[in-house]
Amino acid sequence: MNYYDNSNKRQRPRPRPRPPYYDEADYPQRPPFFGQPQVPGMPPYTQPSSPSGPPTGAPPSFIPQQSPSLYMIDPGAIRSCTFQFVYIWLNDGSSFWAWLTFVGRRSVAGWRWFRNRWIYFGTDLDNISSFICY
Repeated sequence: MNYYDNSNKRQRPRPRPRPPYYDEADYPQRPPFFGQPQVPGMPPYTQPSSPSGPPTGAPPSFIPQQSPSLYMIDPGAIRSCTFQFVYIWLNDGSSFWAWLTFVGRRSVAGWRWFRNRWIYFGTDLDNISSFICY
């Protein structure tokens, strides 16, 4: 028996690195793929009752005056802007009209007015400098 041979000793497994934390509530839910099998005992998927598509018309034609920016954007404050027009200024200097359909603890998502049409977008709350609802 070789006292220096560790091959037959039981070793404790190394802990695996954990993935970065995320909360499923921070991401809007998407409908299942077409033709997805139904799980027995589960009700069929139904679209959420709140509208999640873009607005039917264009946003207001003016650009509002930016108010003094806050240190951090509170999700509770911007949540009141869901399903209405909101003008958003980002930290990188860009700004745009949006129609928010989702506000999570760390992010927002919805529709952004870009080149005369609505496109889906999402951004972290840390990227938002200020906003104003209409």
